[in-house]
Amino acid sequence: MKNSLPKKWVQNLKILDMAFQPILNIHTGKIFAVEALLRNYKEVGFDSIFDLFDEVYKDGLLYSFDLKLRKKALKKYMKIDGYEEIKLFYNLDNRLLEMPNFQEGNTSKILEQFKINKNNICFEISERHEISTSSDIQSLLTHYKKENFCIAIDDFGVGYSGYKLLYETTPNVIKIDRFFLNGVQKDIKKKLMIRNITHLAMQLGIRVIAEGVETKEELFTCRDIGCHFIQGYLIQIPTLNTKEIKKEYEHIAQILKSEKRATNQDCNIEQYLDKRAPLSIDTDMNAVVEFFQKNPDILTIPIVNSINEPIGILQEHKIKEYIYSPYGRSLMSNNNVKKSKLKHIIEPCGVTEINCNMSTIIELFSNNAESIGIILTSNSKYYGFLSARAIITIMNEQNLIYAREQNPLTKLPGNAMIEKYLSEVSSNNAFYILCYFDLDNFKAFNDVYGFRNGDRAIQLFADILKKNLPSQFFKAHIGGDDFFVAIECKEENQQKYIDKIYKVVKKFSDDARELYSKEDKERGYIVSNDRDGNKKEFNLLSTSASILVVRSITKKRNIETLNQIFSFQKKVAKQENNHISISCMI
Repeated sequence: MKNSLPKKWVQNLKILDMAFQPILNIHTGKIFAVEALLRNYKEVGFDSIFDLFDEVYKDGLLYSFDLKLRKKALKKYMKIDGYEEIKLFYNLDNRLLEMPNFQEGNTSKILEQFKINKNNICFEISERHEISTSSDIQSLLTHYKKENFCIAIDDFGVGYSGYKLLYETTPNVIKIDRFFLNGVQKDIKKKLMIRNITHLAMQLGIRVIAEGVETKEELFTCRDIGCHFIQGYLIQIPTLNTKEIKKEYEHIAQILKSEKRATNQDCNIEQYLDKRAPLSIDTDMNAVVEFFQKNPDILTIPIVNSINEPIGILQEHKIKEYIYSPYGRSLMSNNNVKKSKLKHIIEPCGVTEINCNMSTIIELFSNNAESIGIILTSNSKYYGFLSARAIITIMNEQNLIYAREQNPLTKLPGNAMIEKYLSEVSSNNAFYILCYFDLDNFKAFNDVYGFRNGDRAIQLFADILKKNLPSQFFKAHIGGDDFFVAIECKEENQQKYIDKIYKVVKKFSDDARELYSKEDKERGYIVSNDRDGNKKEFNLLSTSASILVVRSITKKRNIETLNQIFSFQKKVAKQENNHISISCMI
C-alpha cells in the first residue's frame, strides 16, 4: 500500500510537533497516560487543528497523513521517562474510514517496528462534532475495538451520539467534557449528571476521565463521585518538553492528602477481597477449561490484558455454554484463529480503585441488579475482586454501624454522622446551609408532664423534620432536645431552603400545643422550677433555630469555627421574637 505524501505535507509534518498532557490516577496523583496534542499548526498556515485536518481530508490524504503523524507521536512518546508504563492517548479523525487507502493492520506494524505494547495505545475519538452521513463514528470505534485497541470517547455528554455509543460500542474509556466539570462542586445538577454518567460507565466496565479539571474543588468532587482519572490545567498544561512529564505529580498528591475523609479502610476491605490471580485475555481456551476443572470452587475469574488492566470477568457457566455450542467448538478446534477466543465470552464488570470511597462501591453494586461483584485496581492495575457476597456483608456491617450511631428514639443519625458531615463541609468549597435546633422550655415541660411526654415532644419534632424538609437535607439528632440539619445547594436557591426551616419552627410551635392540657393551652404557659429551684412561668414548647450560611468563597470553615459560631448564635436565637437567628460566613 502506498502512503506517500506530496512535498507540501511532508514539509508541514516536519514543522508540526506533539505536546503531551498527563492523565493521572484521581486517588494517588500517579501518571496513567498522556494525551498527544498537535502543535505548530499556525506555523503551517492554519487557524485551528480542525482547519488543518479539513484541508488534508479535502486533498484525500487523511489516512496517509495520519499514519505519518502516528509515527511522529510515537517517536516522541518513547522519549518520556518510563513510557512503557504509560498509555498514549492519540486522537483520530472521524473521517478516516472514508479514505480509499484505509487498510487494516498498519498501526500494529508501526507498533511492532517501535516495539511498543498494543495495550499502551488508546485511540481517542471525539463526539463533539456532528458526523457527516458518510462518516460513521461507530464504524471507526468498532474497527479499532475489533483490532483489540483501547478506545476512548472524548467530550462525552455534549455530542450527538452519547449513550447510543455506549450501548452499541462499549468503549474502554470515556472522557467527561469540561462543560460538566466547570464549577461542579457548586452545581447540584451538574454533579447529578456526572454521577449518573460515571456510575453507568463503571457498571459497563468503562473507565472515566474527568477532563479539564482546573481546581482542587473540582478534583475532590470528581473523585468522590467515582471518576477514575483526571486531566487538566490543575495538573499541568500540555508541554512540548517530554522531560516535564513526571511519574507522580507531588502537588496533586499533596492536595489529595490534605483532605481528611473516610475511605475503604474504615471497613477493612482487604479482609473481604479475593486476590486470586486473574486470567489473561490471551489464555488458550483449553487452558481456561482446565483452570475451572482444577478449581471447581471458583465460579468467577477476572480477566486482564497484557499490562494487567482489568477488562472483564469470566463466569464458569459461560465456558460450558461456549464449549457445547457448535460455534464454540469450531473456534476451539481452529488453531489458525490468532485473536483471543476468550473475548467472546467475557462480561463487563464494574471497576474502581481500592482506595475509593466505600459508598461508591456500594452504590455501584446496588444500582446493578445483575452485578456479581466489583473489580478493584491499585494505580489502574488489577488488585482483587470483591464478590457480591462480600459487598452484601460489608453493607450489612455498615448498616449495623449506622444503626448504632442512630438515636434510638428518633432513628435519626447521631453525633458521629454529624461530625462526618461537618468534616465534608470543612473540606470543600460548596455552598451549604447549616441549622442547629434547640427546643425551648423543654426541661420545664419534661418536669411537669413526665419523661414519656418529653419523649413524645422529641419524637414530634423529629417527625416534623422528616416530613417537612426535602430528602436532600441531612437530618440528625445531636441528643436530648438538640437537632441538626444541613443541605448543600446552589446559592440562588438558599432562600427556598431557609423558608422551609422557618416553616419547621412554626409547625412545631403549633403542633406542640396539643401535648398540653386544655387549661395550660388556654393559659399559654406552665409553672415549674427553674434550674435554681425557683417557681417560674414557662412559655409553651417552641424551637430556636440558628441558621448558618456557608458560602462557596468561605475559606475558614473548619469544624472548630463552625461549632464556635453555633455556640454563640443559639443564645441569640432564643432572644429573638421569632426564635430564629441567621448569619453568613464570608
